[in-house]
Amino acid sequence: MIVAVTGANGFIGREVCRQLSAAGHRTRALVRATSAALGTLAGVDQCAIGDLARFADWAAALRGAEAVVHLAGYARSREAASLLEVNVNATVRAARAAGDAHFIFISTAKVHGEVSGERPFDEMSALRPGERYAASKASAEEALRALPRLRLTVLRPPLVYGPGVRANFRALLFAIARGIPLPLARVRNRRSLIYVGNFAHAVRHCVEHPQSAGGAYLPADGAATSTPELCRQIGRALGRPARLFPFPPALLPRALAASLEVDDAAAQRGLGWRPSFTMEEGLRATAAWYLGH
Repeated sequence: MIVAVTGANGFIGREVCRQLSAAGHRTRALVRATSAALGTLAGVDQCAIGDLARFADWAAALRGAEAVVHLAGYARSREAASLLEVNVNATVRAARAAGDAHFIFISTAKVHGEVSGERPFDEMSALRPGERYAASKASAEEALRALPRLRLTVLRPPLVYGPGVRANFRALLFAIARGIPLPLARVRNRRSLIYVGNFAHAVRHCVEHPQSAGGAYLPADGAATSTPELCRQIGRALGRPARLFPFPPALLPRALAASLEVDDAAAQRGLGWRPSFTMEEGLRATAAWYLGH
């Protein structure tokens, strides 16, 4: 199958391309600029499209593709106007050019909100994004559903981690690896995560099972964990004890103390998908990468 992958040179995109290549698919990697890492993968052709905000020839870029995995977009630090132009408008332009291809849109679990509360988010939860990035993804989902005849699948992952991870998760690796005390001992929350290898497998599963079109799914590694237990698991993977001390959770940033849990039953039931790796295996691979860099 010919699969076009936007954002193919990103943290998730590289693993998606690797798994599609290993499965024998012909992958067209749409990237801002060509990458040596992608060049080593069999069956992966790179197509440099530059800045998504300015790219217009989606029809040529997607010609012949039977599936499109749309990962590309701006991240959380961008202004609202930039997020709208790239995460919404460019996404719609790509979808319109996809024709009969199966369009797999990578959204985020945070379209449902920043805090899941007493019950985990599932595919039926209302869209209540709390910050600009999630709001742009929710707007893109709504715009895509308004396109007639688009064969659309939406994946809404929680936090994705693995080799190459950045931002808060990498900062947590840094702190635990160096024995920095963390004020998390009294936190009692529920956090869902997904290892990049598991998420790429879920993407590949959608590519290979076109009956997923029409659905929205929240894949995860399995059962949620608490932030303190996650730190302890990371510590074991790094071979360093996590140094946690008590501090009032109400005074901590919401990203550390609040719950953000998803119910992945629909992904497992509707897609017939199961995680390929346990969280322990995913954390070991992430720790090995971190220690090697």
